Amino acid sequence: MNDTVYVGNAGKDAALDRGWLLGHFKDASDPRYSEDVEIKWGVHPQGEERAQWVTGEERTALLVLISGRFRVELPERSVLLAEQGDYVVWGRGVDHSWYAEEESVVLTVRWPSVPGFKAI
Repeated sequence: MNDTVYVGNAGKDAALDRGWLLGHFKDASDPRYSEDVEIKWGVHPQGEERAQWVTGEERTALLVLISGRFRVELPERSVLLAEQGDYVVWGRGVDHSWYAEEESVVLTVRWPSVPGFKAI
């Protein structure tokens, strides 16, 4: 590996940093460091839910269902992702939460990568 290429496995690498594969929270010398975007490989057991709603969101987000059945809760709207490839996008300022109706794998992309937000 040189300083501009990283080859890995999302499932294995995600386990090292609470699911996060790329973002401002990686070391600046790591090719996975970015101030522009964050990417998460989320593996959620059935019944897992976010402990509390995210409020005051400063990023835009895209969440794509890889497998399982996953519900995203938005103000005044609940979105069920049930088929592989189903996705939802929400913009800055949109509060959210989620619930894994079945064991689920989801890919989340958020931008920009904002320091000060805890990678959870």
